[in-house]
Order: sequence, then C-alpha cells, then structure tokens
Amino acid sequence: MACRSRQVLVVGVRTWRAWRKKAEDASLKSEAGVRAAYCEYGSELLGFAHNQLGDPQLAEEVVQEVFLRAWRASDSFDSKRGSLRTWLYSIARNAIVDAHRRREARPPMAHADQADQVTTAREVDPYDQLLARIELREALGRLSPDHQEVIIQVYFLGRTCADVADELGLAASSARSRLYHGIRELRGILDENGWLAP
Repeated sequence: MACRSRQVLVVGVRTWRAWRKKAEDASLKSEAGVRAAYCEYGSELLGFAHNQLGDPQLAEEVVQEVFLRAWRASDSFDSKRGSLRTWLYSIARNAIVDAHRRREARPPMAHADQADQVTTAREVDPYDQLLARIELREALGRLSPDHQEVIIQVYFLGRTCADVADELGLAASSARSRLYHGIRELRGILDENGWLAP
C-alpha cells in the first residue's frame, strides 16, 4: 500500500513538473500561451499587487497590465536568463511603481456620500454665510448708487436688465453697461479684501 501511494505521489509530482514546465515554456506570443501563464501566475501576482497597493481593484488593473506588457514584450523574454515567473514579477514591480505614481499624481476621489457631507456642511454653516453677506454688503456699499442698484435688481432680485432699464427710464444697453462695469468693480473690491466666496 505504501508503495502504491509513493507511485501516485511520484506520478503526481511528475505531472505537476510537466505542467509547470509547459507553463514556463509557453510562448507569450500566442493567446494560449498568455492564458497558460495567467492560469499559472495570475492569482499569485494578484496577491502580490494587492499586498503592495492595498486596493483590490487597482491590483486587478496591475495584473492585467502585467500580462499586457508581457505579451507586448514577449520577444525580450529569455528563459536562459530566468524563469517566466521571475520575469512576470519584475514586470509586476514596475507596474506597481507606475500605479503608485499615478495614484500620487491624482487626488483621491470622494465617494458620493462624502461629497454630500461636504456640501451639506458648507450649506449648513451659518457663520460662513453671515460673514460672506457682511463682506458682500460692505463691498456693494463702496459702489456708485447707479451700479449698486442695477446689481441688486438683477442678481439679488432676479429681474432682467430690460425690466430694470424700463423702471429707471434707461436704454437696455445702458442698464447692461452699468451691470457689467458694476460687477467688474465689485470683483475688484472683493479681490482686494481677499474675499473667498462660500
């Protein structure tokens, strides 16, 4: 019985070595070769990438990138210099470094619920709103009465330039000109005071 289990073990080891050799010898130039290499090394490369990056989705992208790069550079693989596994791990290390650099270059994306919290926090803070109103009122007070009236009517009361022009007995182009120059002057005053709109 012990002899039989030893034979099974020897046959199993030989089969595994033959399969491993086949995966090592697989040419990454063909789709079948890439599939064989992926079946053999994909999961361990995924674990390696996940440990390095800490992000499962990014790790999956890195593994895809590894096999894409390996397929494109299949001519540069030399089995005399090292195994396919070693070559794939060197590609993976480079892809992980690239992924780190890309992640550092871009700010992290906020989830929708975090964005809502930030927006809600801004809208709810009454002190910032009060400060902004006070600063805006002071800046409007520095404008000429003609500019001030047109800006208040159009921007704060929602009226059109044509309605304001009719009420003031002006041409519509004059009301638009007052609005344009008044807003320009208002921006200059607010910038001068270092005002940051909420």
